[in-house]
Amino acid sequence: MTRMPDPFHPSRRAAGVQLPIIPTVAGWIAETPGTVSLGQGVAYYGPPPEAMRVLGGFASSPASHPYKPDAGLPELRKAFEEKLRAENGIDAPFERRILVTAGANQAFFNAVLAICDPGDEVILLTPYYFNHEMAIALASCRAVCVPTDESCRPRVDAIEAALTPRTRAVVTVSPNNPTGVVYSRETLSEINRLCARRGLYHISDEAYEYFTYDGAEHFSPGSLGGGEHTISLYSLSKAYGMASWRVGFLVAPERLFDDLMKIQDTVIVCAPAVSQAVALGALRTGRGYCRERLETIDRVRREVMDRLSSLPGLLTVPPAQGAFYVLAKVRTGMGDLLLTERLIREHRVAVIPGGTFGITEACCLRIAYGSLTPETAAEGMRRLVEGLRAILGG
Repeated sequence: MTRMPDPFHPSRRAAGVQLPIIPTVAGWIAETPGTVSLGQGVAYYGPPPEAMRVLGGFASSPASHPYKPDAGLPELRKAFEEKLRAENGIDAPFERRILVTAGANQAFFNAVLAICDPGDEVILLTPYYFNHEMAIALASCRAVCVPTDESCRPRVDAIEAALTPRTRAVVTVSPNNPTGVVYSRETLSEINRLCARRGLYHISDEAYEYFTYDGAEHFSPGSLGGGEHTISLYSLSKAYGMASWRVGFLVAPERLFDDLMKIQDTVIVCAPAVSQAVALGALRTGRGYCRERLETIDRVRREVMDRLSSLPGLLTVPPAQGAFYVLAKVRTGMGDLLLTERLIREHRVAVIPGGTFGITEACCLRIAYGSLTPETAAEGMRRLVEGLRAILGG
């Protein structure tokens, strides 16, 4: 008997996208009570109390509840314009260059939809942020993955060699997720100049801009004056502890604004008004709110690095001076997904397998430490080190 095709099959577009790994890991954690999670990347603190005070007045005001402008509250966009000028050296008038999005993930997806046609290519640096690869696939485009060097830093010559007539953009993430590496001003400038020379967009994801350590400095490529080809992405999720509020910013060339507005209106209309109100309060509080908490995160980072250094025969760790991640390359023939599951089920400590970040040639684990207190970090790292030794015999 001839088998009839399923008329209700899912789209090939969605079927070709990887499943997000964090819910899978979360499921294993839920089945293993008492697990310490070194998995999901969130800050240990919540929004500024000053920002949260707007909620009472917001709820009681009839003007709070209708739709808001697609691009975001003008006062919020103006405040972000001033932040960009003062902190990032970027002059981007908010009226035609800044949009408020539901987090930096939506900002990235909007940007891809605005600049790419189906079949176009976008350069990602491996290891990449997995939601970027997923968004490119959902847009019916192709992610071209360019390996970084042994220290997980970009190789500009390799990027240039990967360009084709279908390339539309090069994506950089600095400070980096998943490696914690901070790209130098010189490297980011060189990539930005390459994009200008070859007629490409440079998409710069700067969600972790405030999280740098040991003298490392964040640099914004948009400050180079490339307003015609540089797209910058920002988020309040990390710096202001607002992950669930979903507030990000897309800073784009003016020529893209009308098309971005079409996409914004179709996908979300506007970012949630209550989140925008809290975001405005957070921006008015200022980056000092994050700076005051960096010392605690840095103490945890040092604990993580010290514990990992006790396994020189099992692990290689690139320099991690930013964000709140470490990417450990494990010397084993075991698959990273199986190793991750065993660490959770047998040793009650969770990490994220490197395969989801495009690492296929080695077993790598992403270790996230931003959500931990020093005491929890010490216990989590003790379990991780003992677990790796027990499983791998190191």
